[in-house]
Amino acid sequence: MLSTRHGVRPLAAADLDAFLALTARDPVVNVFADYRARTTNLEPRWLGGEMWGRFDGGELVAACHVGANLVPVGATADDARAFAERALTRGRTVSTIVGPHDAVEALWNGVAASWGRPREARWQQPHLEIAGPPAVEPDPRVRRTTRQDMAELYPACVAMYTEEVGVSPEHGGGAELYRARVTQLMNRGWSFATFDGDRLVFKAEVACASAHAAQIQGVWVAPDRRGEGLAERGMAAVVEMVRAEVAPVVSLYVNEWNEPARRAYARVGFQETARFSTVMF
Repeated sequence: MLSTRHGVRPLAAADLDAFLALTARDPVVNVFADYRARTTNLEPRWLGGEMWGRFDGGELVAACHVGANLVPVGATADDARAFAERALTRGRTVSTIVGPHDAVEALWNGVAASWGRPREARWQQPHLEIAGPPAVEPDPRVRRTTRQDMAELYPACVAMYTEEVGVSPEHGGGAELYRARVTQLMNRGWSFATFDGDRLVFKAEVACASAHAAQIQGVWVAPDRRGEGLAERGMAAVVEMVRAEVAPVVSLYVNEWNEPARRAYARVGFQETARFSTVMF
């Protein structure tokens, strides 16, 4: 049922075409939402939550993914405030708010008084894209991971997550679920790594993909091997493989303060196209 003030309601399978038309307005920035919609058909049981839509004159003008993450899609600040008002009716069930900066800022301002102080807020995260060949020589050792790599891969994934997020993915009994996610990406052919002998020294994964773009996550270099160019050449190889076999544009977003990573991505040929923000609880 529509909110009489703001025209917000949960979307369903019948709204899929309209939703995909919305994500297509900025298909690289919206790759997560596009991927979630196509793989779940907007069915709540597969989403593990809901996808809200905001309507104007019967037309879908903005949306918001509501699962483990709260992700605004094509939302203006006014749309985000409407989603925030709806979010307040159910309390906080999400672990992060993430997406384009202006919409995340408006969403957060709308719920902050009720949802309490976040664990961390990262307000200016460059969103980067590359749509052509990498500008540096790819590392020929980069390959897709297999189940035989799990003894090296899983600890590297845990180390990356803990370093990036500040909390281990195994905290609170999450090890089984996180291992399943690592395995899922591996089985899809979305997990890439460089090995020096038997030791994993670089890794990255495709988090989500559509016909338009693939978003990279989990870029990590073994701490004692940083500064050797492993990230640059490793990412160059990942870009080549992903563009050839998954999607024509490769994207990611990075913390503003992570200067070494930003320099590495710039050398590979990534260019900033937007700013993201992440509020973590």
